[in-house]
Amino acid sequence: MSGAAQIEGAVSEDGRGPSVLDTFAAQPGRVADGSSPATACDHYHRYPEDVALLQRLGAPGYRFSISWSRIQPTGRGPLNAAGLDFYDRLVDSLLAAGLSPMATLLHGDLPQGLEDDGGWLNRETAERFGEHAAVVAARLGDRVDSWVPVAEPAVCAYMGYALGERAPGRRLLFDGLPAAYHLLLGHGRAVAALRAAGAVEVGCANNHAPVWPASDDPADVGATKLFDALWNGLFLEMMVLGRPPRDVAPLFDDLIRPGDLMAIRQPLDFYGINYYSPLRVGAAPEELAGPEDEDMPFEFLEVLGRPVTEAGWAVVPEALQEWLIMTRARYRAALPPLMITESGAAYATPPGPGGRIDDGARIEYLQAHLDAVAAAIKAGVDVRGFYLWSLLDNWEGIAGFGMHYGLVAVDPRTQVRTPKTSFGWYHDLVAAHRAAHPELAE
Repeated sequence: MSGAAQIEGAVSEDGRGPSVLDTFAAQPGRVADGSSPATACDHYHRYPEDVALLQRLGAPGYRFSISWSRIQPTGRGPLNAAGLDFYDRLVDSLLAAGLSPMATLLHGDLPQGLEDDGGWLNRETAERFGEHAAVVAARLGDRVDSWVPVAEPAVCAYMGYALGERAPGRRLLFDGLPAAYHLLLGHGRAVAALRAAGAVEVGCANNHAPVWPASDDPADVGATKLFDALWNGLFLEMMVLGRPPRDVAPLFDDLIRPGDLMAIRQPLDFYGINYYSPLRVGAAPEELAGPEDEDMPFEFLEVLGRPVTEAGWAVVPEALQEWLIMTRARYRAALPPLMITESGAAYATPPGPGGRIDDGARIEYLQAHLDAVAAAIKAGVDVRGFYLWSLLDNWEGIAGFGMHYGLVAVDPRTQVRTPKTSFGWYHDLVAAHRAAHPELAE
């Protein structure tokens, strides 16, 4: 799978408008290596090569995202035919290669024109997103069966508007909560538009992870409960139950209008989970809090005793198993079938003899997490698929080109693609699965 801004490049070509990621990357100090998505993996021009890699890999499907700025350069108004034409070509290429496309309508790259008017703090953005969904579905819906409206709304709302660590880089703390609510409303508007266009399968791709208290101290437990309600509970319960978690419901009273909760709670064909690592939370120590942190009641702590990826995230595959089993038990019939819509690991592995990139740590990570999902399925959890992040080493936002998630290495200077050992491992894994389950073949 991939995100548009992270692989496409061509940010000023064929009528594409700027996105918040372009603006964010241009601000000094925002991106670790000073890079931008201007070229990324040049997928806009090299997509035939990348589709050929997917076909060689044996992947049954490919989840990609669509750049709203390519379709409507300012997020509203006239359509950009060249942008729609690009996704037409990409979808046709995927189908010709035997891959089932899953389209994501937004992956963090809100058009800058909408951000200038408040972005996701502005309720109007949700309405414009519904229109964007209708436009894209009208063009691609005859060939794309599976859809995700918004990728990672929690990251967008909290990291982008509350903490300021991701685009658009606003540090509003709890005043950023309207962004979370309007992203949920935008999700609902988009699902309705996709259904009206005849979409076969619509789901979501929400960040989830077990949240563990740093200690048994009541302050740590309370901080953990609050963060869990905001990170896990809000997006899940609003989408499948049509209400915010009780512990945080008062924070949204002034935002909810008549009909909103029904609009957000749309029937979903799958509930998607983006998982990387559990989170360890403690109460923010008063002596360390400065003026800008006075309203932030929790801090994020290291998960102890575990190996970490290049991103510094603890490797705990059983935490994914735990979350799947506990969530299914808690929500039961209200929860649609589950799908891992994103999971993977960043590991920097330099080329060895003959240029071979032997990324055994990534293989171990993926195998352990696939085993965790299999264990959850054995325990009775209905999980329908697993999308790996990612095919290519790509532009990773604040990390620039400094995080390596791909099965395929990409030199950002030459754009040469080099499959890693994990690429061959994944090919063999899929081939073995298909041989063991011929009934799954179309």
